[in-house]
Amino acid sequence: METGRSVGFVTSFDRTAGYGFVLPLNSEEPVYFRVEDVEDGHPLSEGQQVSFVLVLGEGRFEAKDLRP
Repeated sequence: METGRSVGFVTSFDRTAGYGFVLPLNSEEPVYFRVEDVEDGHPLSEGQQVSFVLVLGEGRFEAKDLRP
């Protein structure tokens, strides 16, 4: 796995609304992501394991570059 990537599970994803949340391993706080941050537009489902880059967005952490 690449350095700087985290692993977690999708807790919710609403493709129509354009966003979702992923729960990083060893964390109790879900992290927001946008549909455009999902690599190649892969469909995601609740409970699916993903890897991502955690970045500080506008006042909160966000998941970027999500990969199934």
